[in-house]
Amino acid sequence: MGASGATTGARLSFQLLGPVHAQLDGREVELGARQQRAMLAVLLLRGGRTVSSDELIDALWGELAPPQALGTIRTYASRLRNLLEPGRVARTPATVLVSSSGGYALHIPPEQVDAVVFQRRLAEAAEARDAGDTETAHSRYAAALDLWHGAALAGLPGPYAERQRHRLSEARLVAQEGLFDCALALGRHAEIVPELSSLAAEHPLRERLRALLILALYRCGRQVDALAAFTGTRRLLVAELGVEPGPELTELHARVLAADPALAYAPPAGTESAAGPADAARPRAVPFQLPAGIPDFTGREELVHDVCAALTETSGPAVMIAMLTGIGGVGKTTLAVHAAHAARPDFPDGQLYVDLQGQGPHPADSGSVLSHFLQALDVPETDIPDDLGQRAALYRSVLADRRVLLLLDNARDAAQIRPLLPGTAGCAVLVTSRSRALTLGGARHFHVGVASAPEALSLLAAIVGDERVAAEPRAATALVAACGHLPLAVRIVASRLAARPGWTIAALGTRLDDERRTLDELQAGDLTVEATFRLGYAHLADDQARAFRLLALPAAPDLSLPAVAALLGRDEFTAEDLAEGLADAGMLESYATGRYRFHDLLRLYARRQAEQTDTPQERHEAVQRLLDHHLATVGNASRTLEPDHALQRHLHPVTLPGVPFADADDARQWLRHEHIPLASLLAQAVPGAPDALRPAGDLLLTWSGLIEGPAHREELRRLCELTADTAHTRAEPRVEARARYTLGNLHYLTDVYDAAERELTTALRLAEDAADNLCRHLAANALGILHLATDRPDRALPLLELAGSLCDGLDDKGSEARVLANTARVHLALAQPEQAERAAAEAVRLAEATGNGPTVAMTLYQHGYVLRRTGAPALAAERMRGALGHFISQHQRGWEGLAWARLAECRLDEQRDEDAVSCAEESLRIARELGKSYCQGLAHAVLGQALPRLGRPDRGHGHLHEALTLFTRLGVPEAVAVRALLDAAAPATS
Repeated sequence: MGASGATTGARLSFQLLGPVHAQLDGREVELGARQQRAMLAVLLLRGGRTVSSDELIDALWGELAPPQALGTIRTYASRLRNLLEPGRVARTPATVLVSSSGGYALHIPPEQVDAVVFQRRLAEAAEARDAGDTETAHSRYAAALDLWHGAALAGLPGPYAERQRHRLSEARLVAQEGLFDCALALGRHAEIVPELSSLAAEHPLRERLRALLILALYRCGRQVDALAAFTGTRRLLVAELGVEPGPELTELHARVLAADPALAYAPPAGTESAAGPADAARPRAVPFQLPAGIPDFTGREELVHDVCAALTETSGPAVMIAMLTGIGGVGKTTLAVHAAHAARPDFPDGQLYVDLQGQGPHPADSGSVLSHFLQALDVPETDIPDDLGQRAALYRSVLADRRVLLLLDNARDAAQIRPLLPGTAGCAVLVTSRSRALTLGGARHFHVGVASAPEALSLLAAIVGDERVAAEPRAATALVAACGHLPLAVRIVASRLAARPGWTIAALGTRLDDERRTLDELQAGDLTVEATFRLGYAHLADDQARAFRLLALPAAPDLSLPAVAALLGRDEFTAEDLAEGLADAGMLESYATGRYRFHDLLRLYARRQAEQTDTPQERHEAVQRLLDHHLATVGNASRTLEPDHALQRHLHPVTLPGVPFADADDARQWLRHEHIPLASLLAQAVPGAPDALRPAGDLLLTWSGLIEGPAHREELRRLCELTADTAHTRAEPRVEARARYTLGNLHYLTDVYDAAERELTTALRLAEDAADNLCRHLAANALGILHLATDRPDRALPLLELAGSLCDGLDDKGSEARVLANTARVHLALAQPEQAERAAAEAVRLAEATGNGPTVAMTLYQHGYVLRRTGAPALAAERMRGALGHFISQHQRGWEGLAWARLAECRLDEQRDEDAVSCAEESLRIARELGKSYCQGLAHAVLGQALPRLGRPDRGHGHLHEALTLFTRLGVPEAVAVRALLDAAAPATS
């Protein structure tokens, strides 16, 4: 018989593993009051057996049954019959909920009750494990757990519901332990660590979970974390129960401590671990970048469920995209982070997060975001292409076989987001934005409105305590209404109350009644978020209020502690106290150790307060201190990475020491972490106060030379153009000269020679007008190199001689060595081989005397080039190998590609054709990754000559054509030699 009898053929299904629900033919059935639902649950869990009225009364009320309990049971039974068999003809016997022997029975097929299906799947999983089929067992455990939607019988009253809740929860834990046990047996230890860690934290005294976690951590190579997990468990067991860990944990601890090889994962014969053979050698990066969830998150259950469902749906080949839109402060980010954490188990390969700063004056650049994401996915910065399209393609390729969740917060428009989207199903994207106009094909849109009154009250109670809200219910309702039910506003006033237990809610509500001013872009009825911000601000101490105002002035999305200290003009200890005090007051976010950021609306409010309170000079001095700090720190990085460079002695003077660096890796790490704050500060400072232009220009000049790889060149180009144009408008030739030199150098590095020549020529002229000998030297040297590269050595020589003549005044032997090495190349192009060899050898000697690694590498490279062209390929190869070692250790990827190409030319001259092909192919690989056309041309030219000598003339001919195309487009002299090779090969290939 069907679930509702043969008369209708309707199908019923029931959910007990979470809030109790019923569906009739796919439509939700409203089950009525909580005790009526509890009675239904009792009947469902008895599996069709009759339950007497006395048993039902005991199950629902226990010893507290009311006098009319029997009548209530009959009423519930009648109502449930009508709900479960709505089409039953009056006075006909019921077929679903039937009366029997003084009680009731529910005739429902077992497969239509989720709790029964759960137990069946557990039994199937156990059978599969006993049979040795771990994969099937894992699948059945997962299928069983998928049935859960929260705590079993959630919200149902009565002793029976409580007992069954405990029983089912214990069964759920057993299933979870079984799932994790199978995952470990299948080599999926890395996937389960996040979820297993969370579950173990929820059940800290459950030793089996702790044992599974310790083993998973150990197999992930995290022996220290595994031992720490045991120590924490032992401490808790002793403190809470007065007992030591059991035998399983104790033995496992000893084996982890001894690094027992038997603990390592050993896949069954003929199989591989889930990570695959390549990953077994080197585990790929699994980023977990989600911000921490808020523990007092309340409400929005349906919206969270729908968002998670949209993210985890697996229909078709498309990437799943969910988009949250709504006004600022409505809780989009909080909700998105909460949903992302809930969906995290479905994305075992990691989660990426970025604040796109869509509402700020300088939204995050998609190319820069891609660079940071690729680095988080274990792609070296120097391997990231310059071109946005190539970078996005690499990003899609890296994500192609992964399940990664992306949270793109605070987006500006679709153009900003599109390059950040994965290309294949498996990944999912969650976007937040204030703009409803933002559309992406296939995206599910969710509007986030203000909280309902009950949700706002729940949030208030979660922060200040249920007792205070219950004591003043009307005042609490009025307070959240005065906040416009905006979650950000409710959170702020609640934090004030929590910090002041002597205040009444009514007193705080009265203060809110006096506030009527608005933030321009945000309103909630006739009350505003600004009133809430002002209330929080009014309770800050004077030094905290000053810090609140000044920290909001920079355009950077976040600030490090040293930057905070510089802005405030305080030492780091005092600055940290102020910043942490603001964080405690809910006026600033301390999202990582030593890093701080504002919510968008709080930043806007703080800036308005600064305009009303602090003089323009005070605000300018704060930003100037930050600029001074960054210029000093970038100068420290330059001294660490490029010792004794003349640039460091000819910068705008600074008054702050900046961040010191222990070594080159320390400096590079700081540069990576502070890239976005530096770019944001420059974009703000350059068009700002006139006296900020010089330090900003020098910051740009110094910083641009320290950025590794091409990942940020487009961003630098825009900053250079902004600086040059601003300096031109303000008649600042020194700043304009340095900006145009940097811009010209960027054009040269990207093979845009016409633009490079134009900018460098202008830079040299302006530097002469400004009597800026440093920039004269830099521009003359760069322009000389450009003329040499474009086959104009006669014009290159006087420029390099000028650059060399300026070295004495700059007191820079390293620059002298570099210029001399470049001059050697010019002598070679002018058919002066003896002068070329002498100059190149002297350049190496000078460079080695300085101990400057980058200079030594460059002079070795140029000496090797000269030696090969003067008939000494073996000596040339020795120099090139030396240069190559330096370039690799210094992460100079572009120079590494050139050195491989030049080494290939040496091997070609030595008739070592196999070696020549190997070197050229490595050069070509690097050059293609970086988009370096000239280097690609060199590699193709070697392959075009070596492959025919190895019996592969057709392939060689194709490489020569590629080389000719590239060299011709660049306008370099190498095109002539390649054309001659093609002409000579024509008869042989015709």
